[in-house]
Amino acid sequence: MSSSRDPLSEELRCSVCLDVFMDPVTIPCGHSFCQSCLKQFWDTGDNCFCPFCKETFKQRPELKINTALREVAQLFMKKPGLNNPEVLCDFCDERKQEALKSCLVCQSSFCGTHLEPHLRIPRLKKHKLIKAVERIEDYICQEHDRALELYCRDDQMFLCQMCAFSDHKNHNAVSLAEENQQKKTQVITLQTEVQKMIQDRMKAVQDIKRAAEQRKQNIEEEKAESLEIFSALIRSIESCQTELLEMMEQKQRAEEKQNEELIEDLERDISELRRRNAELEKLSQTEDQLQLIRVSPLLHKPFSFKTSSEIRIDPRLTVGTLRRALTPLLETLEEKLVETELQKMKTFAVDVTLDPETAHPVLFLSDDGKQVSYRGVELHLPENPKRFDECACVLGKEGFCSGRFYFEVQVKDKMNWSLGVVRESVERKGDVNLSPEEDIWGILRDDNAAPIVVLGVFVDYEEGVVSFYDVESKSHIHSFTGQTFTEKLYPYFSPDINEDGENSAPLIITAPKADREFFIGSPGGGLGWFLERWESSIHSPNSAQAPTLLDLKGVYSGDADGTVMKDRFLSDAGWKVVPASEWHKAGTPGLDFAGNGARRYEDIGWGGEPMRLMVM
Repeated sequence: MSSSRDPLSEELRCSVCLDVFMDPVTIPCGHSFCQSCLKQFWDTGDNCFCPFCKETFKQRPELKINTALREVAQLFMKKPGLNNPEVLCDFCDERKQEALKSCLVCQSSFCGTHLEPHLRIPRLKKHKLIKAVERIEDYICQEHDRALELYCRDDQMFLCQMCAFSDHKNHNAVSLAEENQQKKTQVITLQTEVQKMIQDRMKAVQDIKRAAEQRKQNIEEEKAESLEIFSALIRSIESCQTELLEMMEQKQRAEEKQNEELIEDLERDISELRRRNAELEKLSQTEDQLQLIRVSPLLHKPFSFKTSSEIRIDPRLTVGTLRRALTPLLETLEEKLVETELQKMKTFAVDVTLDPETAHPVLFLSDDGKQVSYRGVELHLPENPKRFDECACVLGKEGFCSGRFYFEVQVKDKMNWSLGVVRESVERKGDVNLSPEEDIWGILRDDNAAPIVVLGVFVDYEEGVVSFYDVESKSHIHSFTGQTFTEKLYPYFSPDINEDGENSAPLIITAPKADREFFIGSPGGGLGWFLERWESSIHSPNSAQAPTLLDLKGVYSGDADGTVMKDRFLSDAGWKVVPASEWHKAGTPGLDFAGNGARRYEDIGWGGEPMRLMVM
């Protein structure tokens, strides 16, 4: 038998005998059946209706074999593995032929030749024919010896007509065709569910593969970045080592010179002392009392020599020399690591807007939902279960329940504030304490803390990490690790109170500054130029507004081939300098949309030499 999962097999089966069509006929309602099955079905009933959809016909339709459907059914039957084990004809004498149909009345199977009387003789045409089966007794009622034509849904068993009028009278008994159609519908529904499960799992497999590929790519990028950092670290260590050794050698040479000079002084002192000693020895041996008394005042002449404390030599090494030399290096390494982390985190930047429905009535929110400050006067707002009624805080509109996200807040000129993320179910009525135990992961600043200009907040939902960074100084402040998140997390903002007027500045949600690259050089291809320092104001990293040059501190010439000398400057904005040989990429002055952002070209004059600056 062909698989029930094969859609074509289901379409080519007669809903009466449940076998592949044999001489199929199509009736006006559009359904098709085996010619013999349909005739037998109509001959046994009073009304003429479709066994499948129950549409009734006033007159018995003229049945004509659907030749196209028959050819398709025959081709389908020839496919290997579709038929049951071969059932032989019960009436062939010598060479048994394969049976085509089994008769439930005759309880025998017939080949095409011996089946002919059942298709021709009126009395035999009323017999119930089914597909050829090996165990025909399975299709016969064992009690009444009649064909099983019905199904009792109450007792869930097959019935013959006699069963339906005796033991199963008044039961919910339906034809096999109807029950088969219901079961087929259930199978199709289940198959649809299974297919959806397959699709879901196939999608999950693809997601895992994509995630693995992305993870592999991320690891390669991290390896490259790590290699770059360690290479720079090694170069810095080697440079630091060279400088430290040179410093030690210089100190050693200075000390050696000092020692040589000291030895020379001491040797002169020794010579002088020996001379004095000889004189004293001579005086001690003289017999001339007058002479001894006359020169005695000279014996008390003070010495001008260095004392032992003045010529003391300390052989010990200077304590902390290595530590003092390495401290700036470690600080530079920490800054570089944080800078790399921030660059990655900024790729997960989200657009945060404040939710006025959560804001305490004493807070003032800007129209664009990007600023919050302490109003000082509490408004009378309608009761809202989302609103905080004690803590002067507000949440972001959008919550996050997976992945990673990052946002930045300007806290400049504020004495007190608190920022972080909260769980959706955080208690909003009454006092709120800043702690994970109360569903808040955040930090605060009071009057005594070091000032911060911009605070960066990064969350990795799956890893259970909430980190805080001082963006301007590129330093890590604090991280909550090993947390378990099961609900949405919302950005949390509190500008704190402003009782003395010193904490009036707002908290401002800012878009993280994206890295920018530009080319600068002489349009004539002569000397390359670069800026020692320039300041810019960028309104939005994704906007088409060009930076405004506020200060031009200095311009220096590079090599004759136009190669820019420095590789980086204006570190807080992430500007990078590339070789001026790329000058040809800069177009004419004006604004042009291309690639991944807007580009602005500006002509700048300096000392009579024109330059062109391209900002990306």
